Amino acid sequence: MMRTSFFVLMTMTISLACFSILFSLSKGSISIPIDQLLLGDFNTIFFKLRLPRTLTAFVCGSLLALAGSLMQLLLQNPLADPYALGISGGAALATLIMMLFGMTDHWLMGGAWIGSLLTIALILFITRKQGMHTHSLLLAGIALACGFSACISFILLISPASTLHSMLFWLSGDLNNAHMPSLALIILCLGLIICLWLAPGFNLFGRGEQEARALGLASEKYRLALYLLSSLFTATAVTLAGCIGFIGLIIPHTARLLSGYDHRIMLPVSALLGGTLLTIADTFARTLFAPQQIPVGILMAMIGVPLFVCLLQRVR
Repeated sequence: MMRTSFFVLMTMTISLACFSILFSLSKGSISIPIDQLLLGDFNTIFFKLRLPRTLTAFVCGSLLALAGSLMQLLLQNPLADPYALGISGGAALATLIMMLFGMTDHWLMGGAWIGSLLTIALILFITRKQGMHTHSLLLAGIALACGFSACISFILLISPASTLHSMLFWLSGDLNNAHMPSLALIILCLGLIICLWLAPGFNLFGRGEQEARALGLASEKYRLALYLLSSLFTATAVTLAGCIGFIGLIIPHTARLLSGYDHRIMLPVSALLGGTLLTIADTFARTLFAPQQIPVGILMAMIGVPLFVCLLQRVR
């Protein structure tokens, strides 16, 4: 019975993911019928614009959903999200500094990575004497996030008008300059494989630290793995698309409602649902007011708030 339910659930989520990708590829300022996507007349639109953006949206949404699932497990808090530890703030600050100096897109992506990694290193340094305890990680992350937010506000205040628009657009979640997310796709696939390998331990960790230790789980190692994986996924997503909220908050709850608390099932379901949601949201973000495009982060907030309010009633 359990195998049948798992098969049905995975079939439904994979079908939704495929639909969202095809829907995104066919819709835009110019609608392309699905059966004509690969024809010569639409090759440039398909390979240069829509395919990279669609794959970037799907990969980014999957990364944020996985990061949210792991972050909620790490912090033992169903209301935690991928940005709780300040990783996105570090990436955003580094990227805005490079924008201020007129760096190119490749430098901006590298800057987001550097900012994320430096934030991870800084949090690990701050919490080294506390042994990676949950409350230490959370407090250090909140403090750093507040500091990064103040620095970002200062940079926006001193930025010239010529760069201010692009900065604000990126901070709102921007997929306009999406490229083929080859590295991010590799990180997503390898990270998901590692998560599935560690999933039995995650199930024990979710029962609480004391019970997990009593059952023989090396909780410190699993806490470090959860932190590093969630930080890696968050950093990669921020590098791809800027700051996009709510996916890492609402998708893990939805996945748990559908699949239960077994991380061997819940994590792949989260990845598929997260990718599906952001892909559909990005499609509407670039088509609702075409040819004018709105940042997908703004649309995700408009979608995420009512969904979160509904899910909040069922948080246990």
